[in-house]
Amino acid sequence: MMKNKWYLCLVLMLLMIFCFQNSATAESDISPINFALFNPVQIFDADTSIHGFRLNLIYGLNQDVRGLDIGLINHAQGDAGALQFGLGNIVGGNFSGWQAGLFNTVGGTAVGLQTGFFNSAKEFRGLQLGVVNMTDKLHGLQIGLLNFNWSGEPLTFFPIINFSF
Repeated sequence: MMKNKWYLCLVLMLLMIFCFQNSATAESDISPINFALFNPVQIFDADTSIHGFRLNLIYGLNQDVRGLDIGLINHAQGDAGALQFGLGNIVGGNFSGWQAGLFNTVGGTAVGLQTGFFNSAKEFRGLQLGVVNMTDKLHGLQIGLLNFNWSGEPLTFFPIINFSF
């Protein structure tokens, strides 16, 4: 009985991948999955967006990422809506979700959770939890040794906890 459940799960997963792949071929710049050793040694090139799962053994670079993003260094040139788990997580545009790594950085607006040694975002909405937390504009909470909110509302710097709502 347990074996049948595993087979059913496997078949459903494969069916989902093929369904996503069919919709991805309609928009040639989107793929449901990507595996990367390091850019450019990856299944899909850096201009492709990934909507599904991305595994980056050393360094992966894609346009937009949605879904689960795991690896040593995860880099999205554009936007990301994902759970990012890696040594380093880099998003050039806007981000929503959870970044967990040694360093996390977002070039635009980040909404959600950043946990790591160093967390950074142009604008942050949510919770930054790390040793060093940095943002130009904060709408939320920073918990860490060094917390910087460059807009200065209410404080530019405060150790342990900083907030702005």
